[in-house]
Amino acid sequence: MTTTATTVVRAFGPGRVNLIGEHTDYNDGLCLPFAIELGITVQARDSSDGDMHALALELGEQDSFELADPPPADGWRAFVRGITAELQRAGHPVRAADLTIWGELPRGSGLSSSAALEVALALAMLGHSGLPEPDRRDLARICSRVENDWVGAQTGLMDQLAALYGRPGHALRLDLRTLDIEPVPLRLAGWQLVTVDSGVKHSHDGSGYNQRRDECRQACSILGLSSLRDATSAHLALLPTPLDRRLRHVLQENQRVEASVAALRDGDMHALAQLLNASHASLRDLYEVSVPELEDTVSALMAAGAAGARLVGGGFGGSVLALFPPQVPIPRNATPVTAGASGRLIPATAEHVTVERL
Repeated sequence: MTTTATTVVRAFGPGRVNLIGEHTDYNDGLCLPFAIELGITVQARDSSDGDMHALALELGEQDSFELADPPPADGWRAFVRGITAELQRAGHPVRAADLTIWGELPRGSGLSSSAALEVALALAMLGHSGLPEPDRRDLARICSRVENDWVGAQTGLMDQLAALYGRPGHALRLDLRTLDIEPVPLRLAGWQLVTVDSGVKHSHDGSGYNQRRDECRQACSILGLSSLRDATSAHLALLPTPLDRRLRHVLQENQRVEASVAALRDGDMHALAQLLNASHASLRDLYEVSVPELEDTVSALMAAGAAGARLVGGGFGGSVLALFPPQVPIPRNATPVTAGASGRLIPATAEHVTVERL
């Protein structure tokens, strides 16, 4: 039996943890995510027949379609077809490829496996086609269009920007109106950030996520604003319930992002913990995106010694983020998360590698 060596492109898209600033990105607001070392890898090699082929290793599922006009699909296939189509529409003539997809991010965990997949697919296809990488803000917009138009989840740009601009040892203060990106050192002084899966998978397109975005649009329409970023506390009295609660969360969550940046710069972990608690209470009571399993997970983490905890991601399931003081042991079911302290493949990257095939 002989082996042949083949050069392929392998791209990695990291997941992300959003320290604070939830449901603000699609309201042109502020958020503070960081990329993590877990993510999605996509390997691209020459197509065997001129069509696009994709294999999702963990699922044991395949997909094939024509490069020129990918038809709609459901599930993970929508991401592959959408990235293929949207790259071409944006003027990037990608070549047909055989794609292999695998990763360490659990789907529905609130750690943005969707954006990690989009980014890895885009970078793998561009690299395989020998095309220059576009400005990463533009690439984030392409990936977001796939999520919005092909997958049906009306997300903002936070997840894609976190994957594309993540920096080891830093969170990113993102202004989703201006797309300004400011790295903020994530110095925790011995404190630990961990995530715990609530046991309930969430899906942006199948949960109340899109409903919350529609409610924000309704609030803007009533107030005559283009975005809730332009709203003030004076507008609260002009909105019916529950739209007033949605606006109150957005206003206060933007303030919590700025306060969290200040806490990190001052090394005030107690203040950061209290901001996490306030964010969770707001997501539960004002934005109403929590579920009993998330509440149980938060309660268990606080009982185990966490100083602060909150749901992360869009809500309706997924994971909880908690901040533990030094010397407090973390629970066995908790996963420590860092902003890529070792620098492993963060931010998203693509590289040519040589692989052997029997």
